[in-house]
Amino acid sequence: MSSSIHGKLVVLGITLLIISACGGNGMAPSNAFNTSKTSIQGSNADSSGAAPTDTTSILKLLKKDVEIGSTVDPKNGDMGPRALSLVPANFGLKKGQVLVCNFDDSAGTAGKGTTIEVLDPDPNSKPVTFTQSTKIEGCDGDAITAGNDVYGAGLVGGLVSEFTQTGKFKKSYGSPIEVPFADADAFCGELYAPDDLYVGDSKTGAIIKLAFPVSSSAHAQVIQVISGFGINKGSGWSVLGPSGMQYDSKKTGSRCNDTLYIVDGVDNTVIAVSNASNLLLKDEIIVQPGGKTFKCAHAKRTCATLVYSGSPLNAPVASALLPNGNLIVANTGNNRLVEMTPTGKVLDTKVVDKSKTPGIFGLAAIGTKDSNTALFYTDTNTNTLHELEQ
Repeated sequence: MSSSIHGKLVVLGITLLIISACGGNGMAPSNAFNTSKTSIQGSNADSSGAAPTDTTSILKLLKKDVEIGSTVDPKNGDMGPRALSLVPANFGLKKGQVLVCNFDDSAGTAGKGTTIEVLDPDPNSKPVTFTQSTKIEGCDGDAITAGNDVYGAGLVGGLVSEFTQTGKFKKSYGSPIEVPFADADAFCGELYAPDDLYVGDSKTGAIIKLAFPVSSSAHAQVIQVISGFGINKGSGWSVLGPSGMQYDSKKTGSRCNDTLYIVDGVDNTVIAVSNASNLLLKDEIIVQPGGKTFKCAHAKRTCATLVYSGSPLNAPVASALLPNGNLIVANTGNNRLVEMTPTGKVLDTKVVDKSKTPGIFGLAAIGTKDSNTALFYTDTNTNTLHELEQ
């Protein structure tokens, strides 16, 4: 594994999404109200100043599968690795380390895991307990901010909880969050921009935003900004809903791309929210039945478009945003990775676990360009963290 890859980490949220107010008042895509769009290959996610699409298949380049290490907690035996996030800075934690949520307890009972592990990004790494708390019972999200604060989501606990860089509990957030299924970090990087957290809910089909005041220690304002995503009312590992959130914080010209990608495992879609930091009001975007069209209250400020729908997507949960702006989505229906451009062109697919049991629930990408991109993934069938390398 190349040390240069790990030394140039691209910060990508995986299942908590911290997002900053970077979008300004940019216009939504011209097709924001095209409610008749039902084609399998979706629309352009965000045409407002987006960089040219890179059609190089990264999956085709990732031919080496390296096992990094076990994700079983060394203290209480929690297992079932779910979400993963990458540490962005040396502050308490070390830049390049990997955080992994455990969804099961030591007996393998789904939804009873209460730990987040930290592993070094090298082969033969050993997991170290970052934190253990019943507040994150059924841990399925572990987003990390630019300052290394960690937000753990507990599917069973019903809370999203904040922990310090050393794993000390700080605060929990509940209602309107009911069953947190995903959360992800994304910060635009602009001076004095606030950090906001996005949480997917598998009971309500909503996206909830935790809006944090700028330069203040005050608690976040909690707002349900998107509603209407499909839910399957499943239990344990079979739960599906809005998840796999990724935030494109790269700058095109003088502003952030400010696009939020969301995976819908019930309807087998990927959508893009333009100028996502402008989401400020309750149910500002409503996903229509089927997950392919959207009603946007303020389309000139922010709206959603369909990126892709249908096969080869098969009950996807996780996703990763590549350095070149493309996406890799992980199916739980067949453990197949699907690579696509932001405009919905499928570039390649790859099966990384041949088991018929769902196993791939966490993804994260590193690198600075196509030639040094690599991909981490968690495998619940083997309780391991892997890296796909070139």
